[in-house]
Amino acid sequence: MTTLTHFNQSGEAHMVDVGDKASTSRIAITSGIIEMLPSTLALIESGEHKKGDVLSIARIAGIMASKRTADLIPLCHPLPITHVEVNFEIDQLNSAIECQVIVKTKGQTGVEMEALTATQVALLTIYDMCKAVDRGMVIQGVQLDAKSGGKSGHWQRE
Repeated sequence: MTTLTHFNQSGEAHMVDVGDKASTSRIAITSGIIEMLPSTLALIESGEHKKGDVLSIARIAGIMASKRTADLIPLCHPLPITHVEVNFEIDQLNSAIECQVIVKTKGQTGVEMEALTATQVALLTIYDMCKAVDRGMVIQGVQLDAKSGGKSGHWQRE
């Protein structure tokens, strides 16, 4: 890819016309990490946070965010998402939680933005629920790990 697709020949921002593109199965996998104090991680793991099950609420927030991506990113197409999976893995050694999101659709454009949005919002929800006990949490490394479908085919981070 050598040009930015969201600008027309005059340099004006526009929504890309995907009307003539083939409808294919598309998948995006993204990830990100939130680091925190060991005591915060212990609170989340124990399920004794006074606001409730932090990871369950963050999972729902991520799913909801994926469906609202076109409302947040100005030139994103609204997509018929067929599947969203939000998974968390606890990393005791680094006192962190990794979030991985898988988003699927069958359509004319990819779901990378939906997966990235879901990842970020899930991690932000963890921050929001735990900020009263740990304002120093750090969200980092939100990235596309793999995508498939469409004209460009499969791509995977090395």
